[in-house]
Formats: sequence, C-alpha cells, structure tokens
Amino acid sequence: MGDDGRFDTIRGMAELLDLEELDRDLYRGRNVASDPPRVTLFGGQVAAQALRAAAATVPGDRFPHSLHGYFLRPGRPEHPVILRVSRDRDGRSFSARHVAAIQDGEVIFSMLASFHVDEEGGELAAPMPTEVPPPEGIVGLDFDGITEIRPVGLDEPDGVPCRLWVRIVTPFTDDRIVQACALAYLSDIGSGFGRITRDDLPRGGPSIDHTVWFHRPVRADRWLLLDLFPVKAFGGRGVYRGTIYDRDGELAAELAQESLLRTGPTTPRRPWNPSPERP
Repeated sequence: MGDDGRFDTIRGMAELLDLEELDRDLYRGRNVASDPPRVTLFGGQVAAQALRAAAATVPGDRFPHSLHGYFLRPGRPEHPVILRVSRDRDGRSFSARHVAAIQDGEVIFSMLASFHVDEEGGELAAPMPTEVPPPEGIVGLDFDGITEIRPVGLDEPDGVPCRLWVRIVTPFTDDRIVQACALAYLSDIGSGFGRITRDDLPRGGPSIDHTVWFHRPVRADRWLLLDLFPVKAFGGRGVYRGTIYDRDGELAAELAQESLLRTGPTTPRRPWNPSPERP
C-alpha cells in the first residue's frame, strides 16, 4: 500500500507481471504507480495481468494466440486485482482459459484466452504501412512511466494518437509469455477514433471490450508500430481495429476494440485520456 493509501507500488513491467500465487488458479497483481494518480486502472494493465494468470496454468509449450475481454466495472487503484482462472479445456494442441479479474468481491474484467502449440504452416501477412517515420526524433507523450509513446502525425495538443511507436521503457525478460502479456498492455493505448475530426464524435471513450490476436513472437521492450483506424460508430458505441508491427515490418499482432461513444450534436471533442475502463 502506498503512502497515499493506494495499492500502486509497481514502476516496471517485470514487476507488474510478477503475480503472487494465492492458491491453485488464484493470483494477485499490483497496480502501476502513476503521477498524477489515475482515477481508474488502465485497462491494458488488467488485460495483461489476466493473460499472465491464464498462462501460469497452461503447459509450458503453449503460447497465447488470442484473448477476448470485457471491461465490466472501473478498476480502483487503491485495491489489488485478484485473478481467478478457470481451466476450460486442454486439448492436444490448444488450451482455453477463462479469467475473472476481481476487486472488492466484484468482477471488473472478464477474459477468455486461448493458447496454442507452435506448428509449421504457410505464412501470409498484410504489409506494414509505408512512409512511416522512425521513432527517433519524434516527440514523446507522457503516459505511465513504464511505456514510451512516440505519436506519428499528431499535430494537436489535445489529440488522440492513432498511429504511434510504442515500447516498454526498461528491457526485461526474454520469456515469450511475459513479452506477449506486455504486448497486451500496449495494445490498449490510443484510439482508432483519433483520426476523426467531427464535432459529433469523440476521439476516444471508455473501453467496452477488447480483442488481441497474437501472430508471432515479438519483444514489447523494442519499438513497435501501433496503427489504429475506425470501423464503425453507431448507437453510442464505436469499433476500431489495429495492427502491431515490429521495426522489421513483421506483423506481430492485430486488435479490435469497442468503445463507448456517447455524443450529441453539440458534444465537443474530448482530450485524450488513456483508455479508461468502462464506467
């Protein structure tokens, strides 16, 4: 517990993903320290810790290939996150897990994750966007102290990044599982609606649900290009998709997120608030 009563003692990705095992399939995670303190937990943190808890229960030769999560309640920085894992299935090459992230007796995040044994097969990938400047020389944004963000083409001070270079600040373990969990953390940064300049649509909103497909191993402590674009806004909700490439142009992961976009004809554009959880 911090001096201000908040359970936010973590200042590095390695510590964030070093969960305490309380019992079989039951874990506890600590929260990222932020300055100034966040009102709610960053959704990417909860998703990353949930994936780490799930991975701790599968055979060592299986790696995450997808996660599907729902943000049900806002996370509170003054409480630790309890992660309860259900072992849905272990097949010959796939394992499925269901994780409930709990605070104060209530589920704040529910996630399904699937793990797969490496197999040989043909390969096809969409090419990396062209004419993207390298991260060196781009002015960074403040975020959480453990992540570097270099937005590409963000000209407005209150804009929301939709194409950005990201990485974990401090290099950490080579462990493929832990690196995948860190990638899940990074996947919740920014918004595809940052490309929108209409006054009747906000450029971001609270996360409702989030999906990541992991295509190939990649290090989250090296520069990755996160490219986000809007797909549809309707009924107070909006969906955007995204791709994550490494510096060599290899497609590492894809994502999709649905956000709450409650608007009216006179709703002003909102400044960027890094992916708060669902209210």
